[in-house]
Amino acid sequence: WGCPPSKFPWTYSSKETCYLLEGKVKVYLDGSNDFVEIGAGDLVEFPKGMSCTWEVSVAVDKHYKFETLK
Repeated sequence: WGCPPSKFPWTYSSKETCYLLEGKVKVYLDGSNDFVEIGAGDLVEFPKGMSCTWEVSVAVDKHYKFETLK
């Protein structure tokens, strides 16, 4: 998945694991001014139900996997 510099809200409908190949993103939890910055080489997990805003400062290219229920 890729994305140019932008800012957008996102809610995770299931747990996502992603590995950033390129880019830089500030992830703000809804209702907070605090953020976590992730970038190329980072492996992160986002829990199901998390709502946040992605602020992409450097174009992103990532691999990702959503958890599927069996």
